[in-house]
Amino acid sequence: MTVEAHKETLGFQAEVQQLLRLVAHSLYSNKEVFLRELISNASDACDKLRFEALTDGALYESDPELKIRVSFDKDARTITVSDNGIGMDRQEVIDNIGTIARSGTRQFMQKLSGDQARDANLIGQFGVGFYSSFVVADKVTLRTRRAGMGPEHGVLWESTGEGEYALETIEKPARGTEVILHLREEESELLNEWQLRSIITKYSDHITLPVLMPVQKFSEDKDAPPTIEEERINQAAALWARPKQDIKEEEYKEFYKHVGHDFEDPLAWTHNRVEGKLEYTSLLFIPARAPFDLWDREQRHGVKLYVQRVFIMDDAEHLMPRYLRFVRGVIDSNDLPLNISREILQGSKIVDSIRGGSVKKVLGLLEDMAANDAEKYGKFWKDFGRVIKEGPAEDHGNREQIAKLLRFASTHNDSAEQTVALADYIGRMKEGQDKIYYISADSFAAAKNSPHLEVFRKKDLEVLLLTDRVDEWLMSHLTEFEGKPFQSVAKGALDLDKIASEEEKQEQKQAEDQFKDLLTRVKEVLGDKVNEVRVSSRLTDSPACLVVDEYALSAHLERLLREAGQNVPASKPHLELNPQHPLVARLKDEVDPGRFGDWTHLLFEQAMLAEGGQLEDPASFVKRLNGLLLTLGH
Repeated sequence: MTVEAHKETLGFQAEVQQLLRLVAHSLYSNKEVFLRELISNASDACDKLRFEALTDGALYESDPELKIRVSFDKDARTITVSDNGIGMDRQEVIDNIGTIARSGTRQFMQKLSGDQARDANLIGQFGVGFYSSFVVADKVTLRTRRAGMGPEHGVLWESTGEGEYALETIEKPARGTEVILHLREEESELLNEWQLRSIITKYSDHITLPVLMPVQKFSEDKDAPPTIEEERINQAAALWARPKQDIKEEEYKEFYKHVGHDFEDPLAWTHNRVEGKLEYTSLLFIPARAPFDLWDREQRHGVKLYVQRVFIMDDAEHLMPRYLRFVRGVIDSNDLPLNISREILQGSKIVDSIRGGSVKKVLGLLEDMAANDAEKYGKFWKDFGRVIKEGPAEDHGNREQIAKLLRFASTHNDSAEQTVALADYIGRMKEGQDKIYYISADSFAAAKNSPHLEVFRKKDLEVLLLTDRVDEWLMSHLTEFEGKPFQSVAKGALDLDKIASEEEKQEQKQAEDQFKDLLTRVKEVLGDKVNEVRVSSRLTDSPACLVVDEYALSAHLERLLREAGQNVPASKPHLELNPQHPLVARLKDEVDPGRFGDWTHLLFEQAMLAEGGQLEDPASFVKRLNGLLLTLGH
């Protein structure tokens, strides 16, 4: 780094360098989006000034009318996009342009594949719109000054996008930001009024601020030279305030790309105007794919709040619950005060009503998609299903509606794909079955092959296979669906009497009588490791399994909590033995106390491994197993 009085040359963060290289290649086939991205950034900067000026009107200085300007200079081969918005100070320029200061950056970079079309969408999701300038420019100059600071605090940023950028303190009388693109030789076609006008009309017509361009005007006198006048290019009308029938599908898609900072079309949207006690308009979008930072629950950049067409704030977390954090869009209220703060939002009944209505609209949109377009809903579920599973715990009022949207894997088709709706499950329930059965495990293979499923396969009873980390959280808050309670097949005593035949009930009772002494001997050997030893009604192929009490933490949840650093007291499971299995029959006949102890510990440890658990002493297990294998032939 070389430093002079107020001028320095800095290196881009490594991730920025990589992005710059990718942007130049991935976006080239759709290069005109650079103008949309720069205008969108300018619009955001003006919105931020408007919000901050609600509490500090002096930020407007002597220029209260917010606007965006686009111009070009054929001789200098430059295009300039400028705004009179909030602007940036020196540190903000470094943070916002030289660095990607976000959690999830590393994961985002790992997702980039080298597939240009796919990476273009990911780059768009990441919100790196400014860097799209380097698709058409071999040098970019940025001049900015933050509102409220003196003219001497202007900042000049300049780079060719090849690893370094220059930063200099300059005099800048007007607040805001101007971005000057020095075009590559092959981009001369952009130095044309009609070309720029058509791009603005196509991509930025919905921007609520006027986008102005200097335009040549010719008088009726043919000999008089043309004059240059500023003309508004876009409609500058809030798209969401227009009647739905007047808005084309393409306009909705372009507005989503602006408000969602995405390069890809949305999956679906809902546009509603509510009138009555409350008056508000909502335009809410479902993205086509999950943003890279979906799992950062603290990231709040979904819904923008407007009051009477005036932007109030971004990241309005009070307008959408966390489990719908992927929703993008705007809500415009006529009832809230223009000077509303986050504190007022928190206790506002108006906001609560708007939030409740907006959530209903999003859930209704998803319900309609699930009912009428299974393929599209399958795509949505693949990207956002795990987030929706957070819903029943967070949104008690809409729990039943959210439950209808849930999808699971199950033994019905033995596929890892989560396609089974709870309504479908209930439709396939056997006569006499009054519970929805499920099992949770670390992986689909562990769930599918669990010994706990053996009796359910024998009786052809469907079991949901839950393998997402969020599933344990979900099932602790979703206790029933349409009057049918959920039952873990690995918890408590199975109540299958209504489905079992009289012959099966008689066999179970006889086994309990015949193996009574064995159960006592096994319990004496295992001592405090188990709560109880009993004859199993679950097993058909495996010799033993572990079961916890109905209201205890499952073994899977215990492991998850420990992995998260929680201090979880170890629970004592019940050991169930299969009276039909040869190993259990051999154990019943074993008279040598040493071998009986080894067989007992082996069965217990096998059952623990089948649950995905870890042995306290793996070496002793192996030694015991080898010793018993050597005696099998004798």
